[in-house]
Amino acid sequence: MPMKTMSSKEVYISIVGAFIATLLASFFSNHILVAEDMPMVLASTGASAMLIFGIPHSPVSQPWPIVAGHLISALVGITFYKLIANPVLASSMAIGVSMFIMHHTGSMHPPGGATAVTAVIGGETVHELGYYFVIVPVFFNSIILLSIAMSVATFREKNPFT
Repeated sequence: MPMKTMSSKEVYISIVGAFIATLLASFFSNHILVAEDMPMVLASTGASAMLIFGIPHSPVSQPWPIVAGHLISALVGITFYKLIANPVLASSMAIGVSMFIMHHTGSMHPPGGATAVTAVIGGETVHELGYYFVIVPVFFNSIILLSIAMSVATFREKNPFT
């Protein structure tokens, strides 16, 4: 299936939207949480922004996969961090199990893999958050991205979630 193309106007609006969304997510993660290891968290947020704003018509760029994919991956990653001492094994298991659950819930969002790994190797700040990591920053960053994407949709020629 060929990827839907965007007009020049849509591309430029998407670029501005991605900038604003990642800026807000970065502000939230870095200033509100005052965390040292948040750049790793923002890696999956940046990957999501690329999908949401760059290929908004893709099935992996829709609201359900974005939110559920990240939440599932964060939960699984934290769980495997707590269960398996070896970070390589824990990360690998977290990716596989996250993918399995995302497939079975119709919530496949590839940046979720980075979220799962971040939960395992994200450092002391992420580990101290424990399961709270699912809400702050993972859920909030997903909502920030989606909110900006929906706002950007009003300036686009086409709805990004179709």
